[in-house]
Amino acid sequence: MSEYQYYEFLAVDRPLSAREMDHLRAVSTRAQITPVSFINEYNWGNFKGDSMEFMRRFFDAHVYLANWGEALFMVRLPLEAIEEQTITAFCTNSHLTAEKLPHHWLLTWSLLGDTEDYDPSDFVEETGWMARLAPVREELLRGDLRSLYIGWLRAVSSGEVGDDNPEPLALKGLGELTLPQQALSELLVVDQDLLAGAGIGNPPLQLAEVNTTVVDAWLDQLPQPEIKKYLRLLLSGKGVEAERELKRHWAAWQAEQIPEVQGTCRTVVTLEQLAEQAKERRLRKEEQIRSQAEAERKKLRDKKLANLAKDFPRAWKAAHAEAGKGYASAYDAACRQLVDLRDAYNQQAMSASFQTEFQLFMDKHRHRKALMTRLVKAELCRAN
Repeated sequence: MSEYQYYEFLAVDRPLSAREMDHLRAVSTRAQITPVSFINEYNWGNFKGDSMEFMRRFFDAHVYLANWGEALFMVRLPLEAIEEQTITAFCTNSHLTAEKLPHHWLLTWSLLGDTEDYDPSDFVEETGWMARLAPVREELLRGDLRSLYIGWLRAVSSGEVGDDNPEPLALKGLGELTLPQQALSELLVVDQDLLAGAGIGNPPLQLAEVNTTVVDAWLDQLPQPEIKKYLRLLLSGKGVEAERELKRHWAAWQAEQIPEVQGTCRTVVTLEQLAEQAKERRLRKEEQIRSQAEAERKKLRDKKLANLAKDFPRAWKAAHAEAGKGYASAYDAACRQLVDLRDAYNQQAMSASFQTEFQLFMDKHRHRKALMTRLVKAELCRAN
């Protein structure tokens, strides 16, 4: 396989200016550049720009893929979107890092080329990763930290986190990941049993309907300057930003009032034990699916053989006709027909009758060596 690299950048909060687009065009004449995106693929050569600098200056999300096993997903977020202590708790490994810019966090999820979990034969050139992953940024802006947990779990998968280390935070909803979060775990090749294990016994994201009395109590204690801030955002057309901030502050207040809702942090050892439980569940489910599929195949097979048994002479005539055509695909068809006939006779407890008819078939077509080879391989007869 030749080398392949894919770069995609996305601007979300604001479009690029004409001057910025000219700057990007000077970096790459081959790239697809729009006011909100930059895309380039390489089958030889390398990207001449600086991905980190692109993110610091122009873009809000970035996906990088290479067929030797490296992958990156990056997002740029306002500093106020996530508290620094939360960033510090999660970004303690090589698979999830953070850079603090003057006004933003630059978060990077990484799959390193030397991971044992990566199989180059599984690599498929770009398949819409940005569309699948970009919503992770919006989730983080709304206070959903599960994508950070997935980055930490990648480090657990690769053995970077000690057995006695606890989870960075006891998040809810790990058993009901969103599609973007599932895509992120796929990009990072997180052990799926470990991921499923983390969801075992984990409280759901929404335990109950929002209690209006509790909400009113929170709203009553909001200071006027803060209320005015939200209203200004709404009136200036920034309703989404107002909703994000309001929900973040609501979630933070809930955690302060009812800290037990956050639960207890589990250790890596506990997560590995849960992963074993998840593996057992997965294997049982896979076996059940296989058994059901096998039962369905047998049902269809039995029905086919029963229909064949309704007119054995016609079926033998078809087998003779295929054998008489004298070319490979017809021999294959004749062999399949004979296997079906054998099984249909056995189903009807008429195996002796099959042998009689089969001997007549052999007497007529024994000179066809290619056909005989197929019959031996199908265990319908023995080699001479």
